Amino acid sequence: MYQINKRPRLALTLGDPAGIGSEVILKALADPEVTQNCDLVVVGNRNLLTSSYENISKNIANSLALVNPAELCIVDVPNVGEIITGVGNGASGAASFAYMEYAIAQTLAGDFDGIVTGPIAKSAWKAAGYYYPGQTELLAARAGVDRFGMLFVGRSPFTGWTLRAILATTHIPLSQVATTLTPQLLTQKLDLLVECLENDFGIKNGRIAIAGLNPHSGEMGQLGTEEVDWLIPWLKLERQKRPHLQIEGPTPPDTMWVKPGMAWYGNSPVQNPADAYLALYHDQGLIPVKLMAFDRAVNTTIGLPFVRTSPDHGTAFDIAGKGIADATSMKAAIQLAVELVKQR
Repeated sequence: MYQINKRPRLALTLGDPAGIGSEVILKALADPEVTQNCDLVVVGNRNLLTSSYENISKNIANSLALVNPAELCIVDVPNVGEIITGVGNGASGAASFAYMEYAIAQTLAGDFDGIVTGPIAKSAWKAAGYYYPGQTELLAARAGVDRFGMLFVGRSPFTGWTLRAILATTHIPLSQVATTLTPQLLTQKLDLLVECLENDFGIKNGRIAIAGLNPHSGEMGQLGTEEVDWLIPWLKLERQKRPHLQIEGPTPPDTMWVKPGMAWYGNSPVQNPADAYLALYHDQGLIPVKLMAFDRAVNTTIGLPFVRTSPDHGTAFDIAGKGIADATSMKAAIQLAVELVKQR
């Protein structure tokens, strides 16, 4: 258990320097509720943060909505090449990759308890010669783990209910989903989810809803055979192995999100929403998550030897430097990281 009197020490990476990372960080760290319970070190570029602060201050009415970079603890990682606001390219990709490399290395060395990552552009990483599908996969590779997952967490501003959704497959083409999914993969993701619920959220006997793959969960083989061929038998075995859990499924994908929506908005009574939802592919999970919690959902990588969270939005190059980016998700990512470090 984390020492009660010790403040979590977090590395906060800037993300792609051409995007909104600097803006949402400067806005998030201006909120004392975000910074009062942890020690934060921004891993990025001081000159870029300063120029962002000066530029954005001209475009917003309340200068107190931004923290002055002079007040921050910053690890200054030099940019290589020209950074153009709003334009992701090889230079911005190389910079965001360098920020991540530093944060991961120092966290593994014990200098930080966790990492909060700003948004990056995968295309910019590729332009810089780095061929990772995303930050999640880089984190797992550097940490030397092959059991990891993407869990999205959001707390409803209407009811206080917490949404948790994990993806079985992540950044792969839709055409590869059916062949990538296997009983072994789902067992791995379910193991990770159960461990996370117990260790990070204190939920020992959770209720977990698992989606089907096909419309209406295949309708007994009429709309696809994956459920009949292996998903339903796999679920039967998992229920036998885990009698302390309530495992629901395969739940038709179009109805699985009805209860979470009701629990999130509180506009209808709902009985027993699940503690977590397992979606089988990227959009099956993230369309409903972002519909409900776009401005406050947090992506956390489970299975790592340290805490990692990230706002659940992209670089938003189209609005970079305009002062209109919403920092709610970045604030939530920092606050969740603090909670998870203390829980562990």
